[in-house]
Amino acid sequence: MTRKITWFTALALGLTPFTHAETPAVPSLQSAASTTAVAATVDLAPVAPAALPNVPVRDVAYTFAKIAPPPGTFALRGTNPEGVIEFGVRSDEVVTNAMLNLEFTPSPSLIPVESQVKVFLNDELMGVTAITKEQLGKPTRFQLPIDPLYITDFNRLRLVFVGHYQNICENPASNTLWLDISKSSSLDLRYQSLSVKNDLSHFPEPFFDARDNRPLTLPVVFAAAPDVAQQRAASIFASWLGDKAQWRGQNFPVLYNQLPTQHAVVFATNAQRPDFLKDYPPVKAPTVEIISHPDNPYVKLLLILGRDDNDLIMAAQGIAQGNILFRGQNVTVDKVEQLVPRQPYDAPNWVRTDRPMTFAELQQYPDQLQTTGLLPPPISLSLNLPPDLFLIRSAGIDMRLKYRYTSTRLMDGSRLSISLNNQFVQDYPLSPNMPEGSKILRLPLLQGLQDAARQLTIPALKLGATNQLRFDFDYSTLLASGAEGRCETYSTAPNHAVIDGNSTIDFSGYRHFMEMPDLRAFANAGFPFSRLADLSETLVLVPPKPAPSQLTTLLNTVGNIGAQVGYPAVGINITDDWSQAKDQDVDVLIVGTIPPELRDDQKINLLVDQTQSWVKMPNRQTGLPDMLAPASDRVADSKVTVSSEGAMSAIIGVQSPNFPQRSIVALLADSPHGYSLLNNALLDSGKREAVFGSVAVIRESGVNSLRVGDTYDVGHLPWWERIWHSLSTHPVLLAGVAVLVVVIAAMMAWRLLRLISRRRLSPDERD
Repeated sequence: MTRKITWFTALALGLTPFTHAETPAVPSLQSAASTTAVAATVDLAPVAPAALPNVPVRDVAYTFAKIAPPPGTFALRGTNPEGVIEFGVRSDEVVTNAMLNLEFTPSPSLIPVESQVKVFLNDELMGVTAITKEQLGKPTRFQLPIDPLYITDFNRLRLVFVGHYQNICENPASNTLWLDISKSSSLDLRYQSLSVKNDLSHFPEPFFDARDNRPLTLPVVFAAAPDVAQQRAASIFASWLGDKAQWRGQNFPVLYNQLPTQHAVVFATNAQRPDFLKDYPPVKAPTVEIISHPDNPYVKLLLILGRDDNDLIMAAQGIAQGNILFRGQNVTVDKVEQLVPRQPYDAPNWVRTDRPMTFAELQQYPDQLQTTGLLPPPISLSLNLPPDLFLIRSAGIDMRLKYRYTSTRLMDGSRLSISLNNQFVQDYPLSPNMPEGSKILRLPLLQGLQDAARQLTIPALKLGATNQLRFDFDYSTLLASGAEGRCETYSTAPNHAVIDGNSTIDFSGYRHFMEMPDLRAFANAGFPFSRLADLSETLVLVPPKPAPSQLTTLLNTVGNIGAQVGYPAVGINITDDWSQAKDQDVDVLIVGTIPPELRDDQKINLLVDQTQSWVKMPNRQTGLPDMLAPASDRVADSKVTVSSEGAMSAIIGVQSPNFPQRSIVALLADSPHGYSLLNNALLDSGKREAVFGSVAVIRESGVNSLRVGDTYDVGHLPWWERIWHSLSTHPVLLAGVAVLVVVIAAMMAWRLLRLISRRRLSPDERD
């Protein structure tokens, strides 16, 4: 019995990499915190304990619509009988109870009992349900308890369909073999918090945990409205965490002199501290420390401390660039030095534009370039590009592709299909005699290409800031054949395919030039601020005393840019004085209110001031975000003023009045709820896609974008390319110029021929 208890205890402790011991947050609470921690550590030994007194638990129902691959449903077939769901468990929590609620509809042609659904967790069989006659063709619900002992930090829930529709001569590819799993199916988990040691060697855990697929929410606490230096320190920290959160999204609610109830970060100097840290000893250097919450030992606070504001900035820079050295309960940052300045367009998350890039550099997780199965799933790669990459009039993007695959038995039509942004590009046959291939492919862009041999138009492809390159290995597999009364079946074997990591795609040699304002580039790539990944040519203009909602918007915005470029904003600058900002050759991000100097009809198309708002509507609005509107359609032809108590926010893009190559983006709202709408729009990928043009109005109903007002160009083109670019949207003018050039050339040729003729016929020439 003693051995059994010891074994279960070891398993429970192995579920978390943290030591189950507690370091007190505040000296006065030392004994109480330690007592609570020890009790939790001892009582958490059972595999699935009941909720202990004062130990936080939370119940979560994960629907397949949220955790399954889009669209959230599984269509299991005879040739594709498996569906996989992945989920993680934070290092400061343990799952004590799990239940799978499965809703599925089986084909009415299945043989009852012989057809089944098997459930695996981390390749361990959790249970199986046989499909009965009463369930055929009808929605069915099935509940399966899952032993939490098998749940680890990263988990794969696998659903396997075993289907039969006849006893002999069965074809796995038959369209009667199917089972659809509804996206309303759910995985119900009960989490119990673990008391973990205050140790920065695990940082950024528990404030950010890569196992947690939820959007990151981390409150940021100040003693009062922070000055611009403290805001800069917080922005550096937020952009670094945004890089860590990546696709999850991030939210940084700001609190003034309030003690949060969850993991949070606190910025404080010796002179300015929240009341709950008033008795904390002063620091003598930039300091980063992790402590326990005064009222809850299961909640941690990250303290970023300094003697003054400059220390806070150095501490934040130390976190962003030196956190790999952190250990113990606290560290001091002695020195932060930028050895090499960032170069334009060198963001780690962007495809390189100075040389060809290998697919091995583009992959985001192991085995991404491999696929296996009877019908192998597609291989996908993300291509994040600088939004101002000028690809117009380009013949295409060169891609050198190397791949290997399981050879086919015959020339049966098996092929490799290549798609870009869900548009077909090219396909190549999979030969039975050559189980590998090497192709030089040119991806067509914008204007399209003509296939001279077949006279077929290849669809024009448009590259954006975010692109998906997909490779489909489509096998035609013979599964069954024969005549009536005699059948032949084949044992199916999985097919394997690999894209060689040495394959390359080349975006080098292209210029950077684009028409602005383009709020889509800002919403999806942080452009133009992300041109330098550390935002060293960005200046943020904030109100002198920002409200918490305004500061939340600032931190969420820089966090979003950090996620898009993959680098912290260590070079960002913040000011609350427009007179200092207007003379600097930088891109300006405005959060809060527009300076009076910029409230010009030609510069600002939307103004939100408390409950008063007005908007200028263009003469003709384009129906789609990618449609190019001529200047005549962008001219404002009406102005409407509305008063309302409803919340509203807006994003505005304009040209800098003093520097024609610089841009101003303003984030405006009429209330805290308006800023909440703005933050939700920037964090929601679907709403970000609706942001484009020069004005985006955000309301409860969604996002409405407009192209109105003047446009301007950023970047550089040689004069001859600039002429062609200017004429590309004016075909009539281009035709007129072409005719004029032909006439001038003809006249010059005629004059030259006359001159030659006169010289040939002159008396001097005859002599």
